[in-house]
Amino acid sequence: MNRKSEEPGLAAREGAAILLTAVLKEKQAFDDALAAEASGGRLARVEPRDRAFARAIAATALRRLGTIDRLITDCLDKELPKRAGVTQNILRGGAAELLFLRVAAHAAVGMNVEAAGRDDAGRHFKALVNAVLRRLTREGDAMLDSLDTERLDTPDWLWESWVAAYGEETTRRIVRAHYENPPLDISVKDASARAKWAEELGAQVLPTGTLRIEDAGRVEELPGFAEGAWWVQDVAAALPAKLLGNVKGREVLDLCAAPGGKTAELAAMGARVTALDRSKPRLERLKQNLARLDLTAETIVADAGTFEPGRQWDAVLLDAPCTATGTARRHPDVTRLKSPADRDKLARLQERLLTHAAALTAPGGTLVYCTCSLEPEEGVKQIEAFLAAQDDFARARVMPEEVGGMAEIITTDGDIRSLPSHLAIEGGMDGFFVVRLKRNK
Repeated sequence: MNRKSEEPGLAAREGAAILLTAVLKEKQAFDDALAAEASGGRLARVEPRDRAFARAIAATALRRLGTIDRLITDCLDKELPKRAGVTQNILRGGAAELLFLRVAAHAAVGMNVEAAGRDDAGRHFKALVNAVLRRLTREGDAMLDSLDTERLDTPDWLWESWVAAYGEETTRRIVRAHYENPPLDISVKDASARAKWAEELGAQVLPTGTLRIEDAGRVEELPGFAEGAWWVQDVAAALPAKLLGNVKGREVLDLCAAPGGKTAELAAMGARVTALDRSKPRLERLKQNLARLDLTAETIVADAGTFEPGRQWDAVLLDAPCTATGTARRHPDVTRLKSPADRDKLARLQERLLTHAAALTAPGGTLVYCTCSLEPEEGVKQIEAFLAAQDDFARARVMPEEVGGMAEIITTDGDIRSLPSHLAIEGGMDGFFVVRLKRNK
């Protein structure tokens, strides 16, 4: 995009369009694209509020992409040509502002028309951007009323998977949870200081002990971050480590450990943790996180599917790589970047990792398997196949008192199956599948 003198707010619109292009065309992860733009791209030299606004526009457009694209199509006589370049994403951002962020029409229309005019391809479509956004200003709400937005905003394969697994009404609640901007969840290192930090941070204490902060702002500027009193961790992500019970003084193997939230949780509970991950850069990030928290763990760079240490552990945690479809509240790109092929490929990897994790679990030991996916192939179906092949393991049921009394997240098999629509009044939670397995002595 051209660099003429600009009006306030223009960089946010241009940045949002760049972020949408990175995700939807170049298939970049949203957080990676944002980090790149913030460090050396269009958003590198703007005020923090403009950077945050660009993120809000792009995230909202991703959450509402199906609906927005239908509205734009209904406003056009014919499909945008390929030579329109970034125009489509400028329109998407403008529609997100007008209909969902409720930005004043004159600002949303004017700034996005200006953004189109500064782009080499988009400048030829300034009049079209103006016309479409003005029509959405006048008619957008009425057009929205005629649409099944929850269905439109969910890719077909995910809709079909979720309806089959959870039913249509629960699926609609999941999608509605994805629309909301999630609060910040944190785990406190010292459980005895939880009330102190809740008061200082203005946080709500959730049933499981996680602290939840609304409108938190910059994480690094919050009280307690610099001194390592807590770390960011969704309430659902904090559950798997709890299922290992009292780990104080015990050795625990944490497989696929980076970036280290569960490692920190185990270390804070007094475990002697061996944290393993195949990615050296991600493991370096884990070590940095532990250093900030003044926690320690042995770290090993290795493939969890081939790791041969010559010993076993009484407690093993496997947070397996997955499609992460349960995290769409926090990562709105995930539903647009993942596919059934990804799910199937990852399910095969999970099978291999789970089988090897079982071999690393000592007789009488406990193995906890989890994924942040809503797909049955990565959760309950994976465990059904595992138990059919491994006659020396059995489920150890999760009890409500182990998860803050939230019986609604425990399945009839005794596993955890959290959904984004759980804790709805409090702001939701990530979708996790967690099972606790016990090896026969």
